[in-house]
Order: sequence, then C-alpha cells, then structure tokens
Amino acid sequence: MTKQERADYIRGRLAELYPDPPVPLDHTDAFTLLVAVLLSAQCTDVRVNQVTPALFKLGHTPKALAAAPLEEIEAIVRPCGLGPQKARAIKELSRILLTEHGGQVPASLEALERLPGVGHKTAQVVMAQAFGVPSFPVDTHIHRLAQRWCLTTGKSVTQTERDLKRLFPEESWNKLHLQIIFYGREFCTARGCDGLSCEICSTCNAGRKKPVKTKKA
Repeated sequence: MTKQERADYIRGRLAELYPDPPVPLDHTDAFTLLVAVLLSAQCTDVRVNQVTPALFKLGHTPKALAAAPLEEIEAIVRPCGLGPQKARAIKELSRILLTEHGGQVPASLEALERLPGVGHKTAQVVMAQAFGVPSFPVDTHIHRLAQRWCLTTGKSVTQTERDLKRLFPEESWNKLHLQIIFYGREFCTARGCDGLSCEICSTCNAGRKKPVKTKKA
C-alpha cells in the first residue's frame, strides 16, 4: 500500500466502525467544552466527566467561575491532576472571556491559544467540536497511531498534524479525529498493540515483523 492508499483504507474502515462518534467530554456549550478539554490534559475523559458536574454546579459560565473562590475550584478539579495550575487557568480564562470577549468563547484559534491553559490541541478541539471549523487535533495517542499506521514519520505532534491534514480530506477532519480516538481506545492502545496486532495495523503493514517504536511527541 502507498501512504495515500493506507489513509483511504483507514478513513473507510473507521467510518464503518464509528459512523457517528460522540464527543467524549460531557458539555453543554462552547465554554463548558473549553473547560472540560483543559481539564483533560494528562487526565482521562472518564475522570473529567466525573469531575465536571460539581464544577459546573459551582459555575457553568465565565461570570460564575470568574467569581468563584479559587480554593473551591481547585478542590473540585484536583482529581484531574495539576489542580493548582488548572484551577488558576480556569478562573483567569473566565475573567479574560468576560473582559475581552463579552463573556463568549471566541471562535478564533489564535484568540483561544492566548487563553491561560489553552494549548494548540485544546484550541483545535474547541474550534472543531464547538464551532464546526475543520481542525485535526493531534495528541500523543493519535501521534502514536499515525506512526503505527505509517502515515507519518514526524517526531512531533505538529509534524504529524501537517501530515494527516495532507492525507485526509478537510471535510473529514473533525469526525476522523474522534474516530481515531475511539479506535485507539478500543483496539490500538498504548500497551495492547505494538503495531502488529490490531486490524488496521496488520492491514496497513502486512509483512511487518518487528514492533513499531514510536518517535516521541
């Protein structure tokens, strides 16, 4: 298979397996999605979904969380890890949304990336899932799968993102990002597949005998 043939096969197979993938983080609007994605850094979506009901009961708008005591925010988000940093980021970005964006989450990648605690991947998730703007957020797991599937040789998530955007049609990016996540969790986990075991790995790399060594993101 050529690289493009692998990409076409992967897109078709993932569409069969996950025709309508849900957003795995519970949210009700762009702001609650932004906060949930911020909390998901170095944390599982399951844990985030366990934490956010209490957080959004404390406040589910920028105005409410900007006014909430930092100690209360931190106590709630602590199970997600990096509690002090995440709590400060949530409170400060809420304040900035109020003072600079009229209390609304901006539909701008650049404006999102300027918010505390919001990196490129987080901003892209919000652009894709809250505003429907074609984006291809790449985390370390998608980076790992893209290497196992021989879609990239990039040593960074930035290079992997560029390679995937070249291989897949823009209109597929938002759904494909979620489909890869769900496939990775179910069939191609960090320890459960070494690039030889799952259906996509074995199909894309027929004849491969040695495990894939992922280049660090």
